[in-house]
Amino acid sequence: MAAEKTELLKGTLDMLILQILTAGSLHGYAIARRIEERTDDALAIEEGSLYPALYRMESKGWINSEWGQTEHHRRAKFYRLTKAGREHLAGQMAQWKSFVGAVGQVLEPEST
Repeated sequence: MAAEKTELLKGTLDMLILQILTAGSLHGYAIARRIEERTDDALAIEEGSLYPALYRMESKGWINSEWGQTEHHRRAKFYRLTKAGREHLAGQMAQWKSFVGAVGQVLEPEST
């Protein structure tokens, strides 16, 4: 049976990309692959979602980009986390943890 892919909640993709970039600069395809690998392929990031998110985050100053060469000698844009991006990620992670905790409380059976 193939693994079922999970849809992302709005805003989650930005947080995942920013978290992946904490390890260093990567090109778009590598970002998508790293997310897929870290989630055991449960999350597939499509180009139609990834690149608009990267452009949006760059316009907000959360990431910077520069052209470089991939390990396969192809020209690609590499993205790097900025200080503003680190600060935004920290805030988003705090909100996410609060959200997950609240949902977890609802999902727990009520004690009688």
